[in-house]
Amino acid sequence: MNESEFNVLVDDTLLSIEETLDDAETDLDLMNVGGVLTVQCENGVQVIFTRQAAVSQLWIASPDGGFHFDYHKNEESGGGQWRRDSDSEPLELFLQRVFAEHAGESFQFAL
Repeated sequence: MNESEFNVLVDDTLLSIEETLDDAETDLDLMNVGGVLTVQCENGVQVIFTRQAAVSQLWIASPDGGFHFDYHKNEESGGGQWRRDSDSEPLELFLQRVFAEHAGESFQFAL
């Protein structure tokens, strides 16, 4: 994947995350500036999404630490999935857990 394709993929992913979180019952503040998405939960916790084009990763910072995700393309289906580089956890499951803990609400992400 070249840098242009990577940037489109990250933009689409962040937009999907924003759209899911916009439907929250809790008060979440979302700010997307310069391709960096910051989500502030009611309890003051921030979850920050950044792109790292040089290594083709999506990085997420939360009070739990920093996490790096690689995109794994499925050649057969043409689709793909973001997976954490340390243990291959899918991004959707990671986000469900993080926002259940910090926003106190259950979300279903379709990325």
